[in-house]
Amino acid sequence: MECLIRSFDGKRSLNRLVAALVFPLALFATGTEAYDRVVGEGFASRSPVLATNGMAATSQPLATQIALDILKRGGSAVDAAIAANAAQGLMEPTGCGIGGDLFAIVWDAREKKLFGLNASGRSPKSLPFSYFADNGLERIPSHGPLPVSVPGAVDGWFELHGEFGRLPMSEILQPAIDYAETGFPVTQLVAYYWNRSVPRLQEFPGFTETFMPGGRAPREGELFRNPRLAKTYQRIAEGGREAFYKGDIAREIANYMKANGGFLSYEDMASHQSEWVEPVSTNYRGYDVWELPPNGQGIAALQILNILESYDLAAMGRTSPEYVHLFAEAKKLAFEDRAKWYADPAFNEIPVQKLISKQYAAERRKLINPDRASKRYDAGNPALRHGDTIYLTVADAEGNMVSLIQSNYRGMGSGMTPGDLGFILQDRGEMFSLREGHFNQYQPGKRPFHTIIPAFITRNDQPYMSFGVMGGATQPQMHAQIVINMVDFGMNVQEAGDAPRILHSGSSQPTDEVMAEGGYLSLEDGFPMETRRKLVQMGHQVRFESGPYGGYQGILRTDDGVYHGASESRKDGHAAGY
Repeated sequence: MECLIRSFDGKRSLNRLVAALVFPLALFATGTEAYDRVVGEGFASRSPVLATNGMAATSQPLATQIALDILKRGGSAVDAAIAANAAQGLMEPTGCGIGGDLFAIVWDAREKKLFGLNASGRSPKSLPFSYFADNGLERIPSHGPLPVSVPGAVDGWFELHGEFGRLPMSEILQPAIDYAETGFPVTQLVAYYWNRSVPRLQEFPGFTETFMPGGRAPREGELFRNPRLAKTYQRIAEGGREAFYKGDIAREIANYMKANGGFLSYEDMASHQSEWVEPVSTNYRGYDVWELPPNGQGIAALQILNILESYDLAAMGRTSPEYVHLFAEAKKLAFEDRAKWYADPAFNEIPVQKLISKQYAAERRKLINPDRASKRYDAGNPALRHGDTIYLTVADAEGNMVSLIQSNYRGMGSGMTPGDLGFILQDRGEMFSLREGHFNQYQPGKRPFHTIIPAFITRNDQPYMSFGVMGGATQPQMHAQIVINMVDFGMNVQEAGDAPRILHSGSSQPTDEVMAEGGYLSLEDGFPMETRRKLVQMGHQVRFESGPYGGYQGILRTDDGVYHGASESRKDGHAAGY
């Protein structure tokens, strides 16, 4: 009975069914489902937000307001994005913070060009590969000192600000400092994940003092203050990136790690440097979709789109078993390549252009059986050519747009909470493989495979949309679905994010973790029972799940300069403009 209820679009649709039975005229007036919306798709949580002077979309309403305040003071889109990200590090410690990494794609309206920034940190240089085998470890632990890598976010802020900033960093960080000192009310979803993190992280030194006031996680609506983080932000505002990487903050981090069995050193912090990279793209039915190259997983979205481009998805329909099947198979193909090839390009020659080529997609597409789910695919062999997370997007009046994603990994990160600094260090090092010869094999001073990816779309060499989706391996799948929802199924920027999602899990992983043969397919509430039944008949393992479908923000820009903002209905987020 429970499965039957869940198949009918979950609890919300059950309520709609009851309402329709009580008020049959409502059902008659709106079709087969009793929605209140007069226009737009019935599943949309709201219409897009429209504005011309500026737009911000984040997963925290107060952070969105901070971004708008910065824009109104004359700040750039990048200034506003940094201010919002700093606030989210305080208000959403379950997904981000200055103990983590950052990636961004920026449209510069003056140069009419996209710029990409990889602000991910490297593994400790003093931690040898042999340490893990010597200590009986077959994989890098998820928490504690061993998965900690250099936090890259602060350097990312200053790199972005140096190229595209207008206001002084002290003014940009002040709103977050104020909230850290006076407190803010914890939102619903953040309170939920915060409480879930406590049992795993409270054992690590410093965590309870900072993140468990009164001996527990704060509840929804309770005020939370973090004066330690306020002081750290103030030191960064006054001393710049050097205060974090070469000053007392770096020394406090190094001393804390050494005292608690870690390897991250002052030298690791002092030698850190972000990297400006060229975004890469594929054209999908006239739209150029841009991602950053590895060590991130963004090109998986491009591979999925390339494979699917030859099919008439619009004719199949968004909830058809044919479309869902093809999407799942394309994802499997892309993720096998992801497991084999995606890694730090400083340590391996990665055939990025071959992987995202149309020719390679045509070769891989031949492996798909249109009537049957595959149990497994092998990774392709393109010839080498020699020679938990937050996402936000901001646009300003001049047409500059920034797509920024930032994360601790695994929600609140490693649990390692140094001294009185007010933040947790990331555990991104868990993503390394311990298999010798693997592209993503752990090595000292190496950047791990990364899941967080910003995205951008241009059309006719003009900015069209800045967007991203939070959620680990969910991200490239949802990037592709956002594009398909808009291009093939004609949705607006808000509907594209609200539409029920497809999630395939279980392909080979860059950490060598292989799940059930063929993986399993999760469909969000809103797919017909007949579609689920047909997919089972085709050999898919279909599961009923709620929650793992990611979190989305997007800003679309029309030719006449109007911004259309959207935020994730599954999160606490907010899009607003002026």
